[in-house]
Amino acid sequence: MEEAVKRKTEAYNEEFDLPKRHHWALDLLIQLVKTKPLGAVGGFLVLALVLSAVFAPWIAPYDPNQIHGQKIVLPPSREFIFGTDALARDIFSRIIHGSRVSLTVGGGAVGLSMLLATIIGVMSGYIGGKVDTVIQRFVDAMMSFPWLVIMLTIMAILGPGTGNVILALGIAGFSGSSRVIRSAVLAIKESEYVLAARAVGCKQWVVIIYHILPNVAAPIIVLATLGLGNVILAEASLSFLGFGVPPPAPSWGRMLSSEGLNYMLQSPGLAIFPGLAISIAVFGFNMLGDAMRDLLDPRLQGTSGGR
Repeated sequence: MEEAVKRKTEAYNEEFDLPKRHHWALDLLIQLVKTKPLGAVGGFLVLALVLSAVFAPWIAPYDPNQIHGQKIVLPPSREFIFGTDALARDIFSRIIHGSRVSLTVGGGAVGLSMLLATIIGVMSGYIGGKVDTVIQRFVDAMMSFPWLVIMLTIMAILGPGTGNVILALGIAGFSGSSRVIRSAVLAIKESEYVLAARAVGCKQWVVIIYHILPNVAAPIIVLATLGLGNVILAEASLSFLGFGVPPPAPSWGRMLSSEGLNYMLQSPGLAIFPGLAISIAVFGFNMLGDAMRDLLDPRLQGTSGGR
């Protein structure tokens, strides 16, 4: 039965000329490099961030929490590329390992946010009626509260911790994305191939999995890419305020709030280097997400110049 359903859905895709997905990742990469130079730069920065997180133990010259005797608040030198902090720890090693914290929290929070947004957006858009009305009023209520207020409230209830930060960021960020996914579903569910699938008696879950979800993948990818930069910035804000990932984890935001504030005049690198790391990460994800939006949304192709 399942094989018959798959054959039917493949026939619908061919009959109604759905977009071909063979080698789509390679084609998208080629288009990104050729037509979106800033997006390609953002992709390079994101790749560098991912590689630094994966190979942090081999890139960083020291353990991020290793104390180097009395060598406190030293300026950049051969021994310590970015200098040392107030506890005589190597700043460069802490920034490299901090990329792991940012990507772990960012990936977990965006994954949770996109999961919630996809479930809510697909249910609301596909089912419609009273279900859509109730869900959208709930989304309206969530969107009426500032993002930072929701995060701080959740963190105040749950307490500091990496898992709690991921949960807070994921819950705070799903509402706006669910609206975008719902709009895409509303446009797709009236397409001919979806109507044909219903006409031959395909179950609703089959229509959703084989027809709806593959065709809302593009906005989900764009939302996730753009959301990663925002989540990294939000995690740094929470850590700066003392609600984020607890020490001794090398969080960029906490590095700014402690040594960066107290010893900024004595050693400006304590504030400059973590701030640059946050800025580069957010810039990379935003430029990549902006380019992905232009490439994956046919309405915007050819209208954005060389971004």
